[in-house]
Amino acid sequence: MTITITRDRSHKMKHTATVRQHAIALDEPASNGGEDLGVGPHDLYDSALGACKALTVLWYAQRKQIPVEDIRVTVERDDGEERKGIYRLRTVLHLGGALSDAQRQELLAVAGKCPLHKLMTQAKTEVLTELAPVAA
Repeated sequence: MTITITRDRSHKMKHTATVRQHAIALDEPASNGGEDLGVGPHDLYDSALGACKALTVLWYAQRKQIPVEDIRVTVERDDGEERKGIYRLRTVLHLGGALSDAQRQELLAVAGKCPLHKLMTQAKTEVLTELAPVAA
């Protein structure tokens, strides 16, 4: 799958990410030279973790017929030591529905095993950046 990021030249820093048929507005806040017309790259990264946890919990609950009704995940970023190689994300799972304590704990454990949590904490990510050939 290919995701495309395209500059919107009508704004200072705004770009659009296209994923399949979906468009996501990207920008930086004014404090970083943007106009805050969309989310920033760190916001997407952090949001991906929260979304993965929410979707994984829902998938699991439906499969196991656990009566979860509402799922909300909050993600708090502490990037104060990012330049030192430490990027902290705290996620909190808010669950609604007639759930027992055992079911709540089971869903918490499942959230901790979502694919992006594993990817962020257990996999080595390799990134290759290349220049496209100059168009003739």
